[in-house]
Amino acid sequence: MLILHLAVADLLVLVTLPLWIYSLAKSWVFGEASCKTIVYIINACMYSSVFLITLMSVERFVAVRYPFASAGWKRKKALNKVLLLLWTVAFLISIPVILTQVLGEESGEYHCLYRSYTSESQELVCVLLETLVGYVLPFSILVVCYGCLCSRITQMTFKSKRKSTVLIACVVIVFAICWTPHHIGNILSLIVLAIKGSYHDEAENLESVRSTTVFIAGAMIFISSTVNPILYMFAARSFRSSLRDTGIQKLFRHISSTSPGEGNRELSFVSKRQTNQTSSSHCLSESKDQIDILMKMCENNPS
Repeated sequence: MLILHLAVADLLVLVTLPLWIYSLAKSWVFGEASCKTIVYIINACMYSSVFLITLMSVERFVAVRYPFASAGWKRKKALNKVLLLLWTVAFLISIPVILTQVLGEESGEYHCLYRSYTSESQELVCVLLETLVGYVLPFSILVVCYGCLCSRITQMTFKSKRKSTVLIACVVIVFAICWTPHHIGNILSLIVLAIKGSYHDEAENLESVRSTTVFIAGAMIFISSTVNPILYMFAARSFRSSLRDTGIQKLFRHISSTSPGEGNRELSFVSKRQTNQTSSSHCLSESKDQIDILMKMCENNPS
């Protein structure tokens, strides 16, 4: 579900790419209203993409560290409410784009690349909000969750442990590479605001550097929208295949196919050896009681 929403957010960004290519090669001929609308949608989808990546890191950490709590959370269908809140927040914090995005004229041609702020305070608030909410906080959560997840995975014994660890590292690296240039530009804007009163020449030089990096940063964001669905689709497949034959699933499978008296013997199967014993079916309520006991044992002894 999270991968699907991530793909939708990235697709909405990518469908606007032909418009940007045309406007950079020629000029923006679609009017200021369409400029504001498209940039607003892109901005909201960018926030949603970042929030979804962050949410996926939290979900994976909880699923590995607290699997039964994760299952209960999903059974309560809280995910739909979280996703609704995520998209709502993304569109709300993108509203300043509608107020500040303008068409700029350069050499007789219009381009939808500029923002006009009514005051330095407004610019400061908008840039800080974008950097903190769209980068610093999500990236911090991403690093912490995937760091803990990597630590947890190294203690496991499933076959694709190395692949999963590399994949997690790729998630963090891709996020950093694609989003850091854009927010470096934001940091340069903040520095320019702070020093332009006292160091006018230095401020102009920094503003020139920031203007030069805008196109590179924008390209990296579009690359991020291209890579994300592929990366996370591969991630989902990798985690599914690597966890397919783990001990916990074998345990549940054998509990459901053994008689009540064999529960203790089947527990040793998971931790020590694999048996070829088969047994007759038994009452569903007895199987459920054993699963409940197992869940309590796991919760009391997470290791």
